[in-house]
Amino acid sequence: MLRSARISVAAVFLVHGMIVSNWLARIPAVQADLGLRSGVLGLALLGASGGAFAAIVGIPRVLVRFGSARVTTWSSFALCAVLPLPALSRGAPSLAAALVVYGVCAGAMDVAMNTQAVDVERAYRRPVMVAFHALFSLGGMIGAAMGGLAAAGGIAPLPHLITVAALLAVATGFATRRLLPDEPEALALPKMSLRSLRPLVAFGVISFCILFGEGAMADWGAVYLTTYTGQGTAAAGYAVFSLTMATGRLAGDWLRVRLGSVNLVRLGGVLAALGLGLGLLAGGVAPALVGYACAGAGFSTIFPIALSAAGHRAFPASQNGVATVTGIGYVALVAGPPVIGLLADLVTLRVALGVPVVLSVVAALLAGSVRDADA
Repeated sequence: MLRSARISVAAVFLVHGMIVSNWLARIPAVQADLGLRSGVLGLALLGASGGAFAAIVGIPRVLVRFGSARVTTWSSFALCAVLPLPALSRGAPSLAAALVVYGVCAGAMDVAMNTQAVDVERAYRRPVMVAFHALFSLGGMIGAAMGGLAAAGGIAPLPHLITVAALLAVATGFATRRLLPDEPEALALPKMSLRSLRPLVAFGVISFCILFGEGAMADWGAVYLTTYTGQGTAAAGYAVFSLTMATGRLAGDWLRVRLGSVNLVRLGGVLAALGLGLGLLAGGVAPALVGYACAGAGFSTIFPIALSAAGHRAFPASQNGVATVTGIGYVALVAGPPVIGLLADLVTLRVALGVPVVLSVVAALLAGSVRDADA
């Protein structure tokens, strides 16, 4: 039963990555269809972040009432169902509204499946959390390829997203059949208070630091490289970052067993800070790509470990720990790219990208707090 639950959770993470990346791949097509300027599109896209954050704040109560297995199942089907909504939009207001609904479902699924992952890891009594996030990364790559092929083939966003939603809904039906039932004490309505959340602050800060860096790499990595090369080569920057992140996550649980979570977070933070920092100092395409590779490898295991530690620390109310850390992380994903942009206007993008370097050092300094992940 436990092995089946692990496979189910892994499949859910894979599906989640595929859903999200299929939508992301079609954003340019939706923008073109609606004739939206970049600034207007950016405001509409905030709807997804706002919806996700609202869900993250409210979902712990739902998880307490119904359990993470049922909520993971419901939210997975719901996210499949709402995937085509953005393609039905007729303007910026309707796109923003559709993305709020999409964000609510995505945020709920995010917290629910990570709570399931913490429960499975606790039952296994050994690290398995990072591997789940590796499946999410793999799903992201598969979904991005699917979206890219659909765009290259001239398939409109609506039929593409409807087809993907239907296929992934079927996959969800199989993926969620063997999820781990919640323990009775996890459904005993534990009270959530500021005092109970205080021990989770360090995990939240670590998550903020790492997800700020991930957002910066995603939105500004290629832009920085265009200083030295053409757009085609610059696109390789995020690809390198994603590849080393996925590889690091595949090896992450093996490394946790041998090094321990504390040492792995510390080494990851140092690797990201040194690699990216030296790459920016040196300037040029090759140093930047090496820096991006180090950042991807360094970041790869830290957020999953922080989630794991928060879930273990908050047990039996694991959902509170997962939701708190995820919520703080979402703030970084939303705030990070515009902060980098503003700093780039004030100084230079090269200097602004030093912020993730500093935050990686902060994560490394807080590594001692994640020893709960090995409990």
